[in-house]
Amino acid sequence: MLSSSMKSLLGGVVLAATPALADSTTTIPAFAADISAARLATSPGGATVIRAEMRGAVNRFLQDDDKVDAVERAYLADRISDLTFKQGVTATAMKYLIDTHELNDGLTWYSPLWLDVLPQTPADYFGATGPLTTSTDIMEGNIPAGMGVANQRTLTYKAGAAFELHEGVSYFKPITVQELLAMLKEQVINGTPNSDEVDGALAFITQVSRNSNRLYTTNWSCRTYCGGGGPGDAGGFFIAAVSTERNFVRMVRVTTWSD
Repeated sequence: MLSSSMKSLLGGVVLAATPALADSTTTIPAFAADISAARLATSPGGATVIRAEMRGAVNRFLQDDDKVDAVERAYLADRISDLTFKQGVTATAMKYLIDTHELNDGLTWYSPLWLDVLPQTPADYFGATGPLTTSTDIMEGNIPAGMGVANQRTLTYKAGAAFELHEGVSYFKPITVQELLAMLKEQVINGTPNSDEVDGALAFITQVSRNSNRLYTTNWSCRTYCGGGGPGDAGGFFIAAVSTERNFVRMVRVTTWSD
């Protein structure tokens, strides 16, 4: 539960941190400046660009308007193929850049991804019971062959529509298995997850993405009526595991707070 004063404080932080709308004339120089700073010996990764530094730089393209436009996408494609740029960049940092470029393919429509509620409970799939299982909802489904892939537009739209969160779903970002594990261990609405359910959730989610290495996350929040439930505010995060062909998605919603 969040107190009124705490929620007001968090709301103020969000508003204060929200940048003004920009375009490629602003985001590209900001990205370049971030990468230059990341190459300095005094940066967190030393002279090497690490994943955290690349994530901060790449997210510049999404933070302004929640999308990567054609000019920004072309710029990122050039960085991916530029051998000089890749010097001094770790493999995991380059993967974040490549994954973000793939996910944000520039399409303005969503593919017909049909998500359905699974027949058993999260506890059944995770093989354990605890705060995480009782704070989790799961849906999965596929895109018919030849009718598109699970891109940014598809995932953000379906997360909102399938879970009845028509507002308050942010853009998806790539994560690693290690980052997913850290998220699953964090406090949820019903308490602190135990190790058995965390291990089970990790195995269940990555069952879909094990061969593709396509894992994404985003935050969600809603006010009053949340996903068909009772009145009140709530929020948390989504995890989307995507198959190699990018046509099958297992989506997990975790609630971390409510009021």
